[in-house]
This record gives sequence, C-alpha cells and structure tokens, in this order.
Amino acid sequence: MLIREVREEDVPEICKLPTAQEELFYCFPKSVFPLAEETVRESILTRTDSTVIEAEGRIVAFANFYHWGSEVCAIGNVVVKASHRGCGIARLLIRHMIELGFDKHGTNAIKVSCFNRNAAGLLLYAKLGFQPCAIEQRTDYNGERVALVHFQLQKAAALTVR
Repeated sequence: MLIREVREEDVPEICKLPTAQEELFYCFPKSVFPLAEETVRESILTRTDSTVIEAEGRIVAFANFYHWGSEVCAIGNVVVKASHRGCGIARLLIRHMIELGFDKHGTNAIKVSCFNRNAAGLLLYAKLGFQPCAIEQRTDYNGERVALVHFQLQKAAALTVR
C-alpha cells in the first residue's frame, strides 16, 4: 500500500472510483455520474493535499482538504474503490489526512462531513474519534432531502486515536 500526493496521470483512475450516482454523490455531491476528469482536475487545483492510495499499482482511494488553516482543516472528496472497501483503506486514508492537518498545517481541528445514507462513513468517523457537531439539510441528485452530518476531531482528542 502506498499513500502519496496525486499526479495528473491518476485523474482517469480517480474518475472510476465511484461506480454509481449514489457513490458519486457522497464524494462529489454536485457532480453527475460518471465523474468527469475536469471535475477531478478542478478539485485538485482548488484544494490542497490531494492524496491517493495505491494498491498493487492501482489507485484505490482519494481525498483532499477543501479548507485548511490553523483553526481547522476540512477533509473532502473521500472515495474508496468498491472492491477495496471494508479492509481498512478508508481508515488509512483518513488517518493520513488527520496527520497532514495536524502536522503539516498545524491546525487545531479536523472536520469531515458525511451524508446520512453513508452508514460506513458515519461509523468510520465515529470510530476514529470524530464527534458530530452539526447537521445540515441538503438535496440529493433526485431532489430528495438528505442530512449532511458534520464531524469534528480536536487535536487533543486525536492524540488518543492515532
């Protein structure tokens, strides 16, 4: 397993990670399936610390920060290839992003958000020590109401789960 900064040649593989509109909604809520290369490139250009995980030479996960600074870093675009879910890839990726936030950016807190239908994500963030801090109403790709649950991990709490 290799965790590294994203490269231009990774973009087509990142686009293949979400395999359905529902999955795409979780990581790129405003996008239409299939994920377009331009959308990924724009995300990489306007965000920081775009990161991938490679397994056997293939991209299996992606994430970045859409907000970063000394007070808070916010993780976004989190996606793991379907065939690699449930085996610790997401935990590895989120722990890496936590370390980047605290060590590289010197932030006091890490935030991440997750839609209510994404039970695996909700459970993962809670297990990693994130605490729910807000719920926001959103509309999904079918025009249905969904809840976006915002989580936060304070630096002091993160030291116990690293």
